[in-house]
Amino acid sequence: MMRSLSLLRAPDGAGSSSSELPLNSLPEDALIIVPIRNTVIFPGTVFPVSLGRERSVAAAQAAVRAEKPIGLLMQRNAEDEEPAAIDLHRIGTLCNVLRYLSAPDGTQHVVLQGVQRFQVADYLRERPFLAAKVLRIEEVDQTGPAIEATRLNLQRLAIETLQLLPQVPADLVQAVQSTQSPSVLPDLVAAYLDITPDQKQELLETANQMSRMEKVTALLAHRIEVLRITNEIGRQTKQTFDERQREAVLREQMAAIQRQLGEGENQGKAAEVAELAAKIDAAGMPADTEAVARKELRRYERSPEASPETGMLRNHLDWLVDLPWRLPESKPIDITAARQILDAEHFGLTKIKQRIVEYLAVRKLAPNGKAPILCFVGPPGVGKTSLGQSIARALGRPFVRVSLGGVHDEAEIRGHRSTYIGALPGNIIQGLRKAGARNCVMMLDEIDKMGRGVQGDPSAAMLEVLDPEQNSTFRDNYLGVPFDLSRVLFISTANMLDTIPGPLRDRMEVISLPGYTLEEKFQIARRYLVPRQIEANGLAADQVTIEDAVLRGIIAGYTREAGVRSLEREIGRMLRNAAVRIAEGSVGRVVLTSDDLTSILGGPVFENEVAVRTSVPGVATGLAWTPVGGEILFIEATRNPGKGGLMVTGQLGDVMRESVHAALSLLKNRAASLGIEANWFERNDIHVHVPAGATPKDGPSAGVAMFTALASLATGRSVRPDTAMTGEITLRGLVLPVGGIKEKVVGAAAAGITRVMLPARNRRDFDEIPEDARDKLEFVWLDRVDQAIEAALQEPVKEAAAAE
Repeated sequence: MMRSLSLLRAPDGAGSSSSELPLNSLPEDALIIVPIRNTVIFPGTVFPVSLGRERSVAAAQAAVRAEKPIGLLMQRNAEDEEPAAIDLHRIGTLCNVLRYLSAPDGTQHVVLQGVQRFQVADYLRERPFLAAKVLRIEEVDQTGPAIEATRLNLQRLAIETLQLLPQVPADLVQAVQSTQSPSVLPDLVAAYLDITPDQKQELLETANQMSRMEKVTALLAHRIEVLRITNEIGRQTKQTFDERQREAVLREQMAAIQRQLGEGENQGKAAEVAELAAKIDAAGMPADTEAVARKELRRYERSPEASPETGMLRNHLDWLVDLPWRLPESKPIDITAARQILDAEHFGLTKIKQRIVEYLAVRKLAPNGKAPILCFVGPPGVGKTSLGQSIARALGRPFVRVSLGGVHDEAEIRGHRSTYIGALPGNIIQGLRKAGARNCVMMLDEIDKMGRGVQGDPSAAMLEVLDPEQNSTFRDNYLGVPFDLSRVLFISTANMLDTIPGPLRDRMEVISLPGYTLEEKFQIARRYLVPRQIEANGLAADQVTIEDAVLRGIIAGYTREAGVRSLEREIGRMLRNAAVRIAEGSVGRVVLTSDDLTSILGGPVFENEVAVRTSVPGVATGLAWTPVGGEILFIEATRNPGKGGLMVTGQLGDVMRESVHAALSLLKNRAASLGIEANWFERNDIHVHVPAGATPKDGPSAGVAMFTALASLATGRSVRPDTAMTGEITLRGLVLPVGGIKEKVVGAAAAGITRVMLPARNRRDFDEIPEDARDKLEFVWLDRVDQAIEAALQEPVKEAAAAE
């Protein structure tokens, strides 16, 4: 039964004509003929054939459609592209088409199974493909002692030949062993025998079974002799190679012995060893470390060049001699110059600069004292990294930055053991090698973003690095010797302290960097960001001018962040627009005014919505702390007729939900003093919502705002739109202190608030609030919630009451 993978259509021109017989008019004993080059398929074998000529493709397709076998005839001349009937052998193989495949490149492939021999009696036509009347050659196995002996001899030689080959399919050996037919066995062996196509055609045309087995036996005998000679040559070649390899090993051993006796002449490696010895002398290593380095050098000198250990020893020695073991000569610290550097490169941050100057003064008076580990904590974009660079310039020391964000493997801090292939020291030692000085300024950036993985906890490895009492003997796994880190000035940066483990946080002196006020952002933009972006966009200072109103407009309407990164990006957008106009040649100088803001940056992204959001009773403005700075937070409360239920929405955490319940209980307790009807709570369902519902919120500091919003709802008195508040409340009506006062106040000033209510016990944080924010805001200090009601609620408005 013939099978095909897909339906085939007749190729163009394959239909019948007046001069050619149609396919269905061929006699029953007619056979479709396919000429092939240099290929003979024997009966009983399966073989793939590629078809490229039109006549061959048409013949195969016609056979598949008609479910008929095809006849393969080998060409006498393989170079003939269009062989005629006379150019083909007369005896071929009748084959079934098992599969027909069409390749993407247009070539056709068929998988054929040889069935039996045939002989062409007469050709019936040549177009569009050959068809002939054939005589099928039936074979009946002959019997007799001579036939059986010849078959057994042929089978033995075939198996011997297969055993001499390097790789033979097991199925082929099994097939040869199991074949008992004197007609099938020579065809099976001849099909896989490495002989010429003409020799295979001669075997195909040999009808007598005895003669065919004798011819195949003779060919096998010759092939066995060739394989034996080839295998012998291969064995001799392998033996020669083994001898040469053994000789190379002996020569290497001899060279090692000569080196031990001082008679070696390996000048290349001797020069390397001498160079490394000189570097060890000049490195200034401690005595214990130098002893280890010289021991490693001796091992390297004795190790053979081909050994993998040689490369590892050389890398280890390179790291040992390249590290800055010797303490460089200290430069005198100029406090006045340090102040000038800090003031020139950073605006504001007065207390931060003062702390840095104090640190430098201590280092100048006590250069051998233990240096504290400074940790700059603040929102992104407030200048933590650039402060470290300024400290390095003020000290005249090299600066190196080590990024710890995403580090989750302890080996990235302590390094891998040198016995591993591809091992390296940890990031600390790599940073020291890059800096080239043992007293460099090393910034450990994003220390709050280290993770813990299956390879260990890197924050635990940092405990030794950041402890002045221990880091003088820091031991990296790759070096295997202690290294003194006590002279390194470590400065770490973080956006928040919560994710830093307690023991690690305890080893650092935390210096908080608040977000910038509007005026500070304006000064930073005018002094630093605009000149930097003018240069970055290929402009000159005299080609473009940005008015102050543009900068203030960008700060107020297009950015709302603690740092200045978004501000710098928006300034860059403005300057790129000017660069296009100048590059086109339409203008020679551009002045950017406030009228250009909307056309270049679009409409304002942020607006002051405090007055709108607080125009009705039940809405209060709170203050919130986020990792990127302080923000205002609206608390909305409304009521519906009901039975005293309470619903809280806005993705609030458990602590914040408890604040709502505490505020409601406190309001019920003070209902009489606030003039609230006794049954007001039983007649109404209260719904408290905190907008920006997609953002999770939690913490106790919204208690005052929650109580004020509920009191405003119940009394019908609106909260002053210019007032924001923060503080935790108790059921006794006390206002407790909260954290993040500095960031919250700065965020309130940036949002247009002019009056803030803070816990009285947070007066200690007043000095940390930037002076610019203090000048803009009125502060109300709260001891009890009654003071908040008195200061925040306005007198009742008839329209608002009517709306209720």
